[in-house]
Amino acid sequence: MQYVPLMAQPVKSPVRPQSSSTQRLKVRRRLAAAAMELFEAKGYEATTVDEIAATAGVARRTFFRHFRSKEEAIFPDHDDTLVRAEAVLEAAPPLENPIDTICRGIREVMKMYTASPAVSVQRYKLTREVPALREREIASVARYERLFTRYLLGQFDEHSPHDGDEPLLAEVAAAAVVTAHNHVLRRWLRRDGQGDVATELDHAFAIVRRTFGALPAGVEAAPAAVSSPQGEVLVTVARTDAPLGEVMRTIEQALHGRTQHERA
Repeated sequence: MQYVPLMAQPVKSPVRPQSSSTQRLKVRRRLAAAAMELFEAKGYEATTVDEIAATAGVARRTFFRHFRSKEEAIFPDHDDTLVRAEAVLEAAPPLENPIDTICRGIREVMKMYTASPAVSVQRYKLTREVPALREREIASVARYERLFTRYLLGQFDEHSPHDGDEPLLAEVAAAAVVTAHNHVLRRWLRRDGQGDVATELDHAFAIVRRTFGALPAGVEAAPAAVSSPQGEVLVTVARTDAPLGEVMRTIEQALHGRTQHERA
């Protein structure tokens, strides 16, 4: 009996299946691309869900597993971006100013748009022309505002000095952050996705911080100590994010109060 030597076979690396979330996002983006292509070619009203599904190479029922309507298909990434923004809030450092936290959260939206500038510009132009798409975009923006409002509201504590106005203040501050972001985003889109959008966003958020930076009352305060002329130590309390001028005023008021007490 003869033995025939076998040639060594190359070992193939196992093919890792795509995660369900990755596959889901790919299908959603393919449907969105098909919808945008048809809306531009035929017009929004003349385009049907069946045509969008066929162009994307999927069945009609697959379309409705991902979107409830054809106008929703033009914004495939907002659900995932909202999840990422919420994750930013949940992972925020304990002493971070809550306004800074939601500014970081809304940056996830800007990342979504800047990841594909050409697509974002195309979608922007389309939403300007189709009222139904514009309304859908407005509804998406409102979801971010609600998320940030809830977060800010949770930062107030039982010692809040705002006399019951916390819901209003949280909603106004959240809307200001989102509006600042959208202002920069629209300018960038009107420039066809050109320009230093990150620097413009930093400038816009700086304006919001100057207005609302000390709003929530739940940020832990840091003590500031000064020595009196007699060598005693006087301790005052100031917010960790307070401007230097505010800290100095707090110290001066404390020293003034100490002086009056000693004279009495």
